[in-house]
Amino acid sequence: MTFDDTPEEAAFRAEARVWLDHNVPRALHDALEASAARSTSSVHLPHLPGMDALAACRSWQRRKYDGGWACISWPPAYGGRHASAIQGVIWRQEEGAYGRLADVFTVGHGIAGPTILAHGADVQQDRHLRPIASGEHLWCQLFSEPSGGSDLAGLRTRARIDGDHAVVNGQKIWTTHAQIAEFGLLLARTDPAVPKHQGLSMFILDMKLPGIDVRPVRQMTGEATFNAVFFADVRVPLSAMIGKPGDGWRVAMTSLMNERLSLAAAIPTGVRELIDFCQRFATATGPAIDDPAVRARLATWAARANGLEYTMMRTISALSAGRAPGPENSIGKLVAGDMVQDIAAFALDLQGPAGAVLGPDDDTRRFQQMFLTSPAVRIGGGTAEIQRNIIAERILGLPPEPRVDKVPGHG
Repeated sequence: MTFDDTPEEAAFRAEARVWLDHNVPRALHDALEASAARSTSSVHLPHLPGMDALAACRSWQRRKYDGGWACISWPPAYGGRHASAIQGVIWRQEEGAYGRLADVFTVGHGIAGPTILAHGADVQQDRHLRPIASGEHLWCQLFSEPSGGSDLAGLRTRARIDGDHAVVNGQKIWTTHAQIAEFGLLLARTDPAVPKHQGLSMFILDMKLPGIDVRPVRQMTGEATFNAVFFADVRVPLSAMIGKPGDGWRVAMTSLMNERLSLAAAIPTGVRELIDFCQRFATATGPAIDDPAVRARLATWAARANGLEYTMMRTISALSAGRAPGPENSIGKLVAGDMVQDIAAFALDLQGPAGAVLGPDDDTRRFQQMFLTSPAVRIGGGTAEIQRNIIAERILGLPPEPRVDKVPGHG
């Protein structure tokens, strides 16, 4: 494992720094830093008091697109520059806090775009990739269902073929940004008569089609970033299908692979914020950090945070050498997801009854937000149980769990 840039990487980093130095919206820097510190999600809008956050995000994304720095791994025709994976890592490092302005486009940039690049027809790529890269179109992902749990292949939303359209009926849940998205990736069942993995198809869904009903889901935090989406005889052109009928599971695997890669490196654990809080928070015997038991907990989490950082460096080293990353993304997702919940619970317990009071104090609000959001962090992009199965079966070579529904060749 190496931590140094190659000469080519150093030259790319310098080029990125020059462009950023002349183009970043400096007036937003402090608000973006504060938003990153209080956030437990890598896909939501930044908190920009007194501003239209979505407009600010689109403005920055358009500036990057015009300068050739949007979705840089994509072909130049679609706003990229054929950048390597390690160059993508370097760009995110240099963009820093301003990268929060791109988080709302995570589904489009990190999931929908790569899926369309890999499996979409030329006409689909020509129509959708440039608006995705420029931030003109925001996307959502319509996979999860109320009765499906982690069994994605068991979804029940139907897409009945009727001439040159598919008629969609059913429901999706936990769909981030469905209320503001222009398009979505929809996985639906087109053939209920075959084994479940073989009867799925993927569609590009225009969220303005008649029959789509988006209902925000109020979360414990009081926010409503997730949505339930209902379909009542929604007619989707077959020209919007990605791949062939029944090819949806293979297409979905590309989407999920990119989703886990996007999420694994972007979960804020809150370790730095907890250490700062313990230095300021006064107990009956003095600052909390003077308590040996508190310091022991902080040391454990700091060690885990360093482990996550260096595990991610293994991914970066692999990318730099042109190798595909190994199990690091599942490890990072699993460990970081648990840490968010544990750290938030500890910070609230440390405050005693005051930790349950929603007051003006930013620390209390931050850790309350972390704690109430932590279940979604642990579930999104694959539950902790799924990540453990991936590590056990695909990395450690342990026997897989019995699967009576498993179809040979379909995972």
